[in-house]
Amino acid sequence: MTTRDEAAREAAALSEQLHRHAHLYYVLDTPELPDAEYDKLFQRLQAIENEFPELRTADSPTQRVGGKVLDGFVKVRHKVPMLSIRTETDITPGGASAFDARVRRELGLAEDGPQVSYVCELKFDGLAMNLRYENGVLVQAATRGDGEVGEEVTQNIRTVREIPLRLNGKAPPVVEVRGEVYMKRADFDALNERQRQKIADGQKNEKVSDNPPNAAAGAVHQLDPAIAAARPLSFFAYGLGEVTPVAEGGPDWPTQFDWLQQFHEWGFPVATQTARATGAIELIAFHENIGRQRDALPYDIDGVVYKVDSIELQRQLGFVSREPRWAVAHKYPAQEQLTEVVGIEIQVGRTGKLTPVAKLAPVFVGGVTVTNATLHNEDEARRKDVRVGDTVIVRRAGDVIPEVVGVAPDSLAKPGDQRGEIFTMPHKCPVCGSEAVREEGEVDYRCTGGLFCAAQRKEAILHFAARRAVDVDGLGDKLVEQLVDSNLIRTLPDLYKLGFTTLAGLDRMAEKSAKNLVDALEASKKTTLPRFLFGLGIRHVGESTAKDLAKHFGKLDSIMDATEEQLLEVNDVGPVVAQSLRTFFDQPHNREVVEQLRACGLTWEEGEPAARAPKPLAGLTFVITGTLPTLSRDEAKDKLEAAGAKVSGSVSKKTHYLVAGEEAGSKLDKARENGVEIIDEARMLEILANGVPAA
Repeated sequence: MTTRDEAAREAAALSEQLHRHAHLYYVLDTPELPDAEYDKLFQRLQAIENEFPELRTADSPTQRVGGKVLDGFVKVRHKVPMLSIRTETDITPGGASAFDARVRRELGLAEDGPQVSYVCELKFDGLAMNLRYENGVLVQAATRGDGEVGEEVTQNIRTVREIPLRLNGKAPPVVEVRGEVYMKRADFDALNERQRQKIADGQKNEKVSDNPPNAAAGAVHQLDPAIAAARPLSFFAYGLGEVTPVAEGGPDWPTQFDWLQQFHEWGFPVATQTARATGAIELIAFHENIGRQRDALPYDIDGVVYKVDSIELQRQLGFVSREPRWAVAHKYPAQEQLTEVVGIEIQVGRTGKLTPVAKLAPVFVGGVTVTNATLHNEDEARRKDVRVGDTVIVRRAGDVIPEVVGVAPDSLAKPGDQRGEIFTMPHKCPVCGSEAVREEGEVDYRCTGGLFCAAQRKEAILHFAARRAVDVDGLGDKLVEQLVDSNLIRTLPDLYKLGFTTLAGLDRMAEKSAKNLVDALEASKKTTLPRFLFGLGIRHVGESTAKDLAKHFGKLDSIMDATEEQLLEVNDVGPVVAQSLRTFFDQPHNREVVEQLRACGLTWEEGEPAARAPKPLAGLTFVITGTLPTLSRDEAKDKLEAAGAKVSGSVSKKTHYLVAGEEAGSKLDKARENGVEIIDEARMLEILANGVPAA
């Protein structure tokens, strides 16, 4: 008979063996043990833990699969925000050169100064994940979410065998390792084949996935960890979150590359293609080399990532907005395919925008099967001369949004009478029949039906209930569609009039789901002013602008009653946004919606307006051109706007000053033609310091 002490020693030894062999198999791809022998060790450990449950630890190999089915995911606030990385718009080699030039400029390096060292990584197409380890043991896994708040998915992440439950070697008291959960193409194909077989066998609620990234995200968000375990997920480590400070015993690595090596030593997979590079030429070489390998990789990537290698230089460079200055994503040209246009339909968006969409014969592009592609607007559809029956070039722009690039030459060469009709945008909304109008200076047609239009109602409600708005958990597309189509919701306040009985009576709505939604609606009543303002769906008012408005005015009534002139005083609010806000709040039915929502119990904290710093340059318009001696154009713009000036992108008679640097182009000529005062950086700084001298 085995004593407890003997069992404890054997369990510890078995656990150590299993961790080692799992790492060899899943991470290093160098197995030393046949599957049958591994299974024997695993089953023996299970038997010991069943006999002595107190020996079952959180990092036991037996805990990879298991755990109860969750009711929902708990929100997690990241100790260190998971910020996004800026995407370089130039997909040519020039994109790498532009990033290197920006870094050198920010660091104040001369042209003949030392080259900057970088780490080059792959840009994986999956789901970003934050893994928290305490004393070397995995205690929490959380999705990125909005960068500040994610969802805890620890149970599901435990099923990913490439992620260690316990770090190898010495680990700090706290460390958060960040990386990408993804699905290999072969695993994705095998999963879909299994799903097709289940569907053929008559199993209900089964479906195939569109692409590996969606399949990975779906697996991570399974409430049942047993289902997640059946989905073949993989992981690559690439970043650091919270870590114990050096003064308290935490590690101190001087470079990004050193940290990646540390991740590998702890037991994480790190992409073998990761490399160091010095200067723009080696960045370009890496981009081109990976581009040639891209199709042969066993997983999807949509570009590469460059990071300044030195941690100290990263600190010096810091962040702009919510993006690090020391990193950039450099994508590849989008993939293209030929297919046939079988129809052109009109989609109506949340703001009433009418968008022509080409219905396509299914075609596999950039890793997904595409059946729809945007034509953007009437002008664009006519410019490309896209007609039903044409063979067209389809591209996944940025590997995400399919669009029609153009018509194939063979179709264009056909006589007009052998092609479909020239596309014309309908002047009636296809959903509600209201007039569709095109405002002066606009390229888009918009439905005038407002909340009367079911398409807009659906989209407006989804936007209002979204996670980044008032956040009504569990209110998804299909449920909103059902609520709107059954006339249970006509306006946003109708959401808060829904009761348990009504919801429980809907198709496919169980009592528990109905109760959860009622609870979620109640919880969403306590929100914030920026979230509420963003949730109203005002054109041109995004999250950042909503935050600026709330900070500037303090109260919603003050925003609603503000003049365009007062709105223009807000940071980053220009004439277009100011007019959009005023147009929105000038409509009586919009004000009525706001008051009804308040009456339903929606509340948020309000305060006094932010203290307004003096704006000595208010009313003056500047234009910046050329390369300035010490400041980037963005830095100069920030300084001018902070002083109240408007910084325009083009010179006109209303321009007061043109700030000209080296290699100033046509703007300099235009300024001279219009009699605009031309100044250099030194003069601009003098004006910022002392104001404009009296005439």
